[in-house]
Amino acid sequence: MTDRNYRLILGLAILVILYFDLTHAMYGLIGLLFAEGITNWRIPLLVGQFTQQSDAPPMESFDFKWPLNAERAWRLVVGAMLLLSAVLFNELAWFLPWFMGFAIFGAGVSGMCPVLLGLRFAGCRR
Repeated sequence: MTDRNYRLILGLAILVILYFDLTHAMYGLIGLLFAEGITNWRIPLLVGQFTQQSDAPPMESFDFKWPLNAERAWRLVVGAMLLLSAVLFNELAWFLPWFMGFAIFGAGVSGMCPVLLGLRFAGCRR
């Protein structure tokens, strides 16, 4: 499983959870994103180890500003935004989780995630 496929599945899961108003599933998804972000045990890497696939990107040669992986930071940012918008401020910010679901689904389809590109530009390593 690649990170692109993971974003496709994650975006679809967010949209389904929001459509059917599954609050406990949203809590579980946010917990999964935070667990992946904190431990760096990402589902695509774990699936790749069990299926003997390698999806490790090559390391770049320049010095990074932060010693934080961009995929790891992306999971923390997405989890925090979902926690703030879908759980804490559900009545006020209903637009943001739907936008995030469609944007992450689109990132899975196209392979280009603006948040991930911004995190890499800000100094997170690949």
